[in-house]
Amino acid sequence: MSLTKKIIIGLIAGLAVGLVLNLAAPDIFSPLDSYFFGPLGTIFLNLIKMLVVPIVFFSITLGTASLGDPKKLGRIGAKTIGFFLVTTTIAITIAIGLTYLFQPGNSGIDPSGAEFESQEAPSVVETFTNIIPTNPIQSMTEGNMLQIIAFSIFVGFALAMLGKKTEGIYKLIEQGNDIMMFLVNLIMRFAPYGTFGLLASAVGRMGLDGLEAMLSYFLVVLGALLIHALVTYGAAVSTLGKMSPVYFFKSFFPAMTVAFSTSSSSSTLPISMKTAQENLRVPKSISSFVQPLGATINMDGTAIMQGVATIFIAQVYNTDLSFTQLLMVVLTAVLASIGTAGVPGVGLIMLAMVLNQVQLPVEGIALIIGIDRLLDMTRTAINITGDAACAVVVTESEKRHQNSNFNEDPAATEA
Repeated sequence: MSLTKKIIIGLIAGLAVGLVLNLAAPDIFSPLDSYFFGPLGTIFLNLIKMLVVPIVFFSITLGTASLGDPKKLGRIGAKTIGFFLVTTTIAITIAIGLTYLFQPGNSGIDPSGAEFESQEAPSVVETFTNIIPTNPIQSMTEGNMLQIIAFSIFVGFALAMLGKKTEGIYKLIEQGNDIMMFLVNLIMRFAPYGTFGLLASAVGRMGLDGLEAMLSYFLVVLGALLIHALVTYGAAVSTLGKMSPVYFFKSFFPAMTVAFSTSSSSSTLPISMKTAQENLRVPKSISSFVQPLGATINMDGTAIMQGVATIFIAQVYNTDLSFTQLLMVVLTAVLASIGTAGVPGVGLIMLAMVLNQVQLPVEGIALIIGIDRLLDMTRTAINITGDAACAVVVTESEKRHQNSNFNEDPAATEA
């Protein structure tokens, strides 16, 4: 049986058990929650939190180093990275806007049984000046994610610039990242049981109100994903790529179905490149650069989930996020999506990082963990679609550039 099926079974079982105990046997639920459901969910959450700092450092360092020598990136590199950053920012903005519009977390529930008091957020100036760590080791110990990301980017940039001189360090970090990915896959095997425990505990405490809140969250994330795909990517492909959005989505649909079933951008990469080259007529030279890079640093679907989930959890805990904290959500989610590896389940680890950054309880993940697998499948399809849209846009841009150079070349004109 596949992991997805197991998680869905755990989801349904957790919902059913929690709801039955809440409605019919609340006295029995309390000891079961204290000695079984709660510990089961806590172990799973702790396993996730255990990997946050190392996975951020390794993945973002590698993502930065994979860009190569910035001097050699040229036009294609600049266009690709610019496209990814702009669309990811748009994605997180759509997510936050929809969540505030529909307010899925404002249902009067309190999953912890006590009000959570957020700490006062630092000012915008303080936030940006504190991005650069004075002691990276201390930043890792304290879990200061923006500082860890900044340090990782510097290390990755140095590895890219030094090239062969630091091949050993690069390989070591690459192996460290492989270890983290192995551990992610290992921990995800425990996900069906963790899902059961978390949902049984959450629904057992909250009852029908909790189910309504989770369904609302699911619909908001799904809506944000669809809007981003159809509007953002559709507009980019139409205006910048000079291609019909209907043709684009229809031609790339086979790769999207594979991404949906695997929940892994990396696993789908061979199929998505083949589909882009054959169906969307993207040159192999552009496809082989843009799409692997996108599988590493372009995670718009993950950014949408992190944006909706953060605001949703803040609403559940009756916490009003300040403008500075919202800015932090956007900045951290964009940077985190760059460092998110293309494997199933890693988005939850990055979500824990975003929650830590705005002083929200990581335990709030319990509210969304059960249905995240279904959303993970959808956002993976959106992620690879963004990579393909970028490849189409860059291809059209390079055609215009080459035509411009041809017309300006005197020898070409004489010929």
